[in-house]
Amino acid sequence: MKKLEIIIKPERLEDLKSILDNCKSTGLMISNIMGYGSQKGFTQIYRGHEHTVNLLPKIKVETVVNNDIADSIIDAIVAKINTGAFGDGKIFVYDVADAVRIRTGEHGEQAL
Repeated sequence: MKKLEIIIKPERLEDLKSILDNCKSTGLMISNIMGYGSQKGFTQIYRGHEHTVNLLPKIKVETVVNNDIADSIIDAIVAKINTGAFGDGKIFVYDVADAVRIRTGEHGEQAL
């Protein structure tokens, strides 16, 4: 099993949810986060004063999927979410040793 941790712009969330649904992901968790990457935020002038915003709003979506669909999900995300601009996001991939469904006690892929 693989855990995908996907960081995206908030306006791309609906696209990501449709990708995960189409790829048969069994669930997801969404968090509102703030952060910056290579772009280090932006600078704007407000009422004659320069103001630097270096923490930008992002969405973190986490899902655990079977190994056989992880690559297809990643490929679909890169194809559809990519705008070519800074701040499109990142995908972090982790190996998951086990999952347990608390209600039934099922382990592994059956718990997904």
